Amino acid sequence: MNPEWRSRYEAALEITRRAAQKALAYFDTSLAVEWKNDHSPVTIADRETEQELRTSLATLFPGDGFLGEEYGDTPGTSGFRWILDPIDGTRNFVRCIPIWGTLVGLEDKGEQIAGVVAAPALGQTWHALRGAGAFRNDRPIRVSEVGELSDATVFYSSLSWFVKANRQDVFLELIRRTQRQRGFGDFYGFVLVAQGSGEAMAEHGAHAWDVAAIKPIIEEAGGRFGNWDGNSTIHHPDIIVSNGRLHDAVLRVLNGG
Repeated sequence: MNPEWRSRYEAALEITRRAAQKALAYFDTSLAVEWKNDHSPVTIADRETEQELRTSLATLFPGDGFLGEEYGDTPGTSGFRWILDPIDGTRNFVRCIPIWGTLVGLEDKGEQIAGVVAAPALGQTWHALRGAGAFRNDRPIRVSEVGELSDATVFYSSLSWFVKANRQDVFLELIRRTQRQRGFGDFYGFVLVAQGSGEAMAEHGAHAWDVAAIKPIIEEAGGRFGNWDGNSTIHHPDIIVSNGRLHDAVLRVLNGG
């Protein structure tokens, strides 16, 4: 195992959990909510949590770069870049819904090699390092063995994203062809696929910080991560993750097939 990967991964586990506790201290309290230009909410909890992540990681790895939802892109010199979402699910957070998490993804020369998702209100952390497997807390996780679309459980974030993309018809067709659907949204649907609690998560409107931590977790759990056009970049708004067995079938439906 690459020692630089391992040292950063182990540090990320500790630092992400600690930063998530900072966010948790603000959860279910009276918070002032601001609205960004894209109509998404932001609070002091988002900003302080990302600052905690950046400061802690930069102290240990001063040559690494950063890309974060709240403070943008900071180039580095080492080839490593941390991609940060301090509170994924801020809309849940401000409505006192406990499905939100702190996401930290790690790239090495553009390849996503590690991810940590800490959900302190749920008491769980999902994490993975390339070549070392995926875990929920200390327990190894694996995608499901379901091989028929008609038996599948599918997760999604919000139907409104599909309407905005004018893809509501294909999304409804996916609903018709699958057994059950749950709109848990944000990081949660993705990690549920990774741990075998469902077969696919379809998302539209994603940013790199929403999925950089997710990609290695899904792939190390044996699943597939990709875009609706069949590529697999994190820099694309439409995302599909699956247990692998149903990936092509879901893609065909989402592309009108």
